[in-house]
Amino acid sequence: MNYDIKDVSLSKRGKLRIEWASDNMPVLALIRERFSKEKPLAGVKTACCLHVTTETAVLMLTLKAGGADIVLCASNPLSTQDDVAASLVRDYGIPVFAIKGEDNKLYYEHLKAALDIDPDITMDDGADLVSTIHKEKKHIPLGGTEETTTGVIRLRAMELQGKLLHPIIAVNDAQTKYLFDNRYGTGQSTIDGIIRATNKLIAGSNFVVCGYGWCGRGCAMRAKGLGANVIIIEVDPFKALEAVMDGFLVMPIAQAAKIGDIFVTVTGDINVIRGEHFKVMKDKAIVCNSGHFNVEIDIPALQKMSKKRRIIRDFVEEFVTSDGRRLYVLGDGRLINLAAAEGHPAQVMDMSFANQALSAEYMKKNYKKLEKKVYKVPEDIDRRIAELKLASMGIKIDRLTAEQKKYLASWEMGT
Repeated sequence: MNYDIKDVSLSKRGKLRIEWASDNMPVLALIRERFSKEKPLAGVKTACCLHVTTETAVLMLTLKAGGADIVLCASNPLSTQDDVAASLVRDYGIPVFAIKGEDNKLYYEHLKAALDIDPDITMDDGADLVSTIHKEKKHIPLGGTEETTTGVIRLRAMELQGKLLHPIIAVNDAQTKYLFDNRYGTGQSTIDGIIRATNKLIAGSNFVVCGYGWCGRGCAMRAKGLGANVIIIEVDPFKALEAVMDGFLVMPIAQAAKIGDIFVTVTGDINVIRGEHFKVMKDKAIVCNSGHFNVEIDIPALQKMSKKRRIIRDFVEEFVTSDGRRLYVLGDGRLINLAAAEGHPAQVMDMSFANQALSAEYMKKNYKKLEKKVYKVPEDIDRRIAELKLASMGIKIDRLTAEQKKYLASWEMGT
């Protein structure tokens, strides 16, 4: 078996951590139990480009239980948990190409290594794998899935330009994904990453969140809960208005840059925090990103205006500007929740990865009917996952009566 990981001897610790995650992913456990019996993915070669975490490992075991032939590579150079990669290789016989801290050259070599199996299905997080496939004109017989907002944006752009070569299911657009993973997962894990990297007190700080999508909502909610004065940066008038009604200050980044203590970008766009913003930031301001790619913070601009830089703590780089201010960039501008922490909690990834597993099954059964488009997760799959999650939590809900169903389906009845 070919693989490229940091150290296979780390497997013992990784296996224990995978077990811990698995115990907190009951929906995926139910799917894995069924997959073990039915083998819906038998012989399906699956190239997975995802964050190599304990939760991803549980997804890999579920796909393998369903009969899939899997290879896994990282979707971000800083998101790999090396002990998890080791366990997947040694304990479960799953090829992994991922090392935490790998440079861009090795990152793309690992992507290409995953594609060497000539996959039938791809699982992507950020669309780097699909982008590589399209550049190399590889044929994917069945299709693929996409995990995150950034990837879906890229893939929809490809579809609009007529360049998408195979169907994609946008897992990110499932309600059981973005309402929970993006909001509660990103919110908690981003704060976790900031605190682990800096050990700074959040309470009383001016906490600037750039972007008020579901990830931004989560970050703002958690920062507010810890006592921060939260400031929202937005370009969308609807989201900005929602942020105001949610009780947050809303202002342009040029204004917030002067008063912010901690800045988090979660927009999916490029150069959100730029040179002109660094020039007016306070001494000891902290800047980090929780969007998928490390393009939201213009680090080259900060480098140009700095006379000195050093790593002062793990995942904390200090830039000393020409006027003597110290600005801190966390995790090289990459996903701080995975660079300095462990990513999203297993309980929310349970639903996200249930969508991945069931979408792969759906793709296998229905690929002949699908066009070269980006599709949403089928509503019945989304709803089934929500029902399974509620059941696993011991929560029951009401059902509509026959009378209520009839009323909702009619137009004749009024007052």
